[in-house]
Amino acid sequence: MKLQYQLTIAFTTLLVVIMTVTGIMIYSQMLQMLIKDEQRQLEDKGELIVNFILSEDLNNTTNVQRFLQLLEQYNLQVFAYDEASERIVFSSIPNINTIESWVQEYNLDSRTQPLWQGKDDNYVVSIIPVLSPLSTQQLVLLTPLDDLQEVQRSLMNRLFLIFLLGIAVAVLLSHYLTTKLVTPLTKLRHQLKKIEKRKFDEMEEVKATGEIKEVEQSIVEMANELDSFIQSQHHFFQNASHELKTPLMTIQGYAEGIRDGIFEGEEARRGLQVMVAEINRLKKIINEIILLAKLDSEADIYRPEKVNSKIFMEQVMERAIPIANEKHIQVKQDQAEEVQVWFDAEKMLQAVMNIITNAIRHADTQVEVTTFTNNKQFHIQITDDGEGIDDELIKKLFHRFVKGESGETGLGLAIARAIVERSGGSIKAENAPYGGARFMITFTDFEKNND
Repeated sequence: MKLQYQLTIAFTTLLVVIMTVTGIMIYSQMLQMLIKDEQRQLEDKGELIVNFILSEDLNNTTNVQRFLQLLEQYNLQVFAYDEASERIVFSSIPNINTIESWVQEYNLDSRTQPLWQGKDDNYVVSIIPVLSPLSTQQLVLLTPLDDLQEVQRSLMNRLFLIFLLGIAVAVLLSHYLTTKLVTPLTKLRHQLKKIEKRKFDEMEEVKATGEIKEVEQSIVEMANELDSFIQSQHHFFQNASHELKTPLMTIQGYAEGIRDGIFEGEEARRGLQVMVAEINRLKKIINEIILLAKLDSEADIYRPEKVNSKIFMEQVMERAIPIANEKHIQVKQDQAEEVQVWFDAEKMLQAVMNIITNAIRHADTQVEVTTFTNNKQFHIQITDDGEGIDDELIKKLFHRFVKGESGETGLGLAIARAIVERSGGSIKAENAPYGGARFMITFTDFEKNND
């Protein structure tokens, strides 16, 4: 079942349950409310009747007629009972026996009366004492419960119609809202199908808000990253075949020349030296490719541990300074704070050295290595004073076999990124404000030393 229908059914079911419970509660309380309201009305009408009795002479035929008209106007069933003589003075109810049984069964002195049971019906009762110095009479007003139940049924029927209209409106509204909610999700599903089929150029923006918009942005970023990864894989195989083919052709050429006697003496020795150099280059490329493959697929190759940043940077400098001296480049170090960082020290040393070696190769006079903490992050920053990085090259600098001028295998920075990311960190490259390139390695998993 589609999500849209599931949401509509769930919302409608919840609404029906709530309205049903509400209806049951209203139904159970409505009759009691009607009874209390009817008792209040009977009291008000009883006061008017008592005032009429006290102010008018009922021995007069005209007054009696007016009194009967008043009872008919109010649609009341009334009888008057004299406690002193214990007799019924007046009654609009034809069955005197029923009235006498009521007088015997119920307490007329109590203002609060239960429902009186008649032969065929129950009655709501209100008793009004006739307040007169010479009177000990009680005026009893009655309303059949059937009348109130009919009112109750009429109100419930109207309420039921209102509930039905409310449910219909709510269903339509929920269908409209769920359509607006589910439509972006449906479009996102189509976008994912395009990603599955690698149709990245057909990706379209999905209009949405809130969390769905965030998901859409994440999908777009994922698609861009996947597209970039696929392109990098294509370039990887192309560049890898080129990088491996060139030294192999050189080795093959010299080997065939020596075999056929074309190269002899000094030329043969020089050819053997070239072959050894190319074999070493091939070996380095293959080892780096294997390392990258292991970093991507093997969990056991990476063993993180708690590393002291000061000791680690000392190891980095011990390896960087001799390389810099050969190039007549000065390496400066600035360590602001000593912390404990979680990573594989051997692998991270290789990653940082790859970046520093790259910086030394492109620097004019110096390379600056800085470590510091900021915003709950530990940073290793490597800056050179060279010409910087081309804007187009920055976007793919960490891809495999991507290298700038004077680059070697094009795998060093790719290895550095793989190692840093396996450590839970991140790495980025940019041009420094005053010239040269800047590499920033950032970690969030570290502890400050407690002095």
